Amino acid sequence: MPRFSANLSFLFAEHSFLDRFGAAARAGFAGVEFHFPYEFDKAALAEVALTSGIDVVLFNLPAGDWDAGERGLACLPTRKAEFQDGVGRAIEYAEALGCARLNCLAGVPVGTRDKALETLVDNLRFAAAVTQRAGIELVMEPLNTRDNPGFLISSTAQAMQVIAAVGSKNLRLQYDLYHAQIMEGDLARTLETHLPQISHLQFADNPGRHEPGTGEIRFDYLFARLDRLGYAGWVGAEYRPSGETVASLGWMSAWS
Repeated sequence: MPRFSANLSFLFAEHSFLDRFGAAARAGFAGVEFHFPYEFDKAALAEVALTSGIDVVLFNLPAGDWDAGERGLACLPTRKAEFQDGVGRAIEYAEALGCARLNCLAGVPVGTRDKALETLVDNLRFAAAVTQRAGIELVMEPLNTRDNPGFLISSTAQAMQVIAAVGSKNLRLQYDLYHAQIMEGDLARTLETHLPQISHLQFADNPGRHEPGTGEIRFDYLFARLDRLGYAGWVGAEYRPSGETVASLGWMSAWS
């Protein structure tokens, strides 16, 4: 069955951020991921991960002012230098944390879509090359436009077109079942079609973005299908627990 990681930006919010690493390990997770580590000292994060005995498997490149609605810098023509600086900063954190994978969020365009796509491809070529030299894989993730209005890349097809345009073996797809269910459905077929290009998976149920069993997605079927297809990567639990985190983890015993 898949290896599950806990997204600490959502799970174990009953604890301080640094204490969430240990809480995830005690709950049975082998890995953790999170949105952004940059407000914390990278050495302190590395020490917490090491003492918790848990792998850091993914986090995002710097994505601008999140609270102000920014969802990434990669498609913004006037902020290429800031994007490139952010890639370097992310690599420093990834190397300190032993994290082999970084996610690039495309962002919300401020000009024309064509210019935004051109900028995104240019920035991804840069990021894919720089991360490859550091031995780190780059992924990109479509986000649904209901939760993230105006987000540039909102479907698997759009993401695959961009990945093809970039033309780097070091850029792959991060596929989030929650976002995909909202935007396109057809989850099982998409997994089967694009699994060779998928490097990381995430999930939450829909509606509500809560734990499996609270909505419409057939996780038992999808995880069994992933197993049959031979997926060997991480699957990140990126949901908002409907109660305390530990009480939301009943799904783990069935699928671990």
